[in-house]
Amino acid sequence: MKKLKVAKALLPAMLVLSWLTIPLLGKKAIKRYLPASFLMAIVVWLEGKLAKKRKWWWYYVKIHPKLTGGFPLIWGPFLIGSIWILRFTYGKFKWYVLLNLVVDTIFTYKFVDMLKDLGIASLVRLKKYQLSILFFVKSLLLYGFQVIREKIGKIEP
Repeated sequence: MKKLKVAKALLPAMLVLSWLTIPLLGKKAIKRYLPASFLMAIVVWLEGKLAKKRKWWWYYVKIHPKLTGGFPLIWGPFLIGSIWILRFTYGKFKWYVLLNLVVDTIFTYKFVDMLKDLGIASLVRLKKYQLSILFFVKSLLLYGFQVIREKIGKIEP
């Protein structure tokens, strides 16, 4: 029962804490990187629907009956974290890939275990290395979305 209370508090806290960092990004970075990050969050949300159908992973805890357990992770740390990563590394592709590999590895090999230990979520039919590959592909998509947005929109750095 104690784990459930921690889990139910942790998910909304991650969502809120992520959004509290928005003022630190600056208006220019938000305006520049939010569209690609938002588009990628939609892709991840759709991926979650596929993952549920194929039982790649499972969420045991929800913050609201109508929201999946992945909602706070996607619309909090993933969305805002994507903006932060782009802000610091966009235009420096090697650094972008390296930072994403570090963050994704920590998530996959530490945070996923923590989510399982707390009874929030667990991998079911997906291995950790497969999740790592998914993260890597999504990081390339995010960077690609930003490149296309900047070429189409002729955005000044």
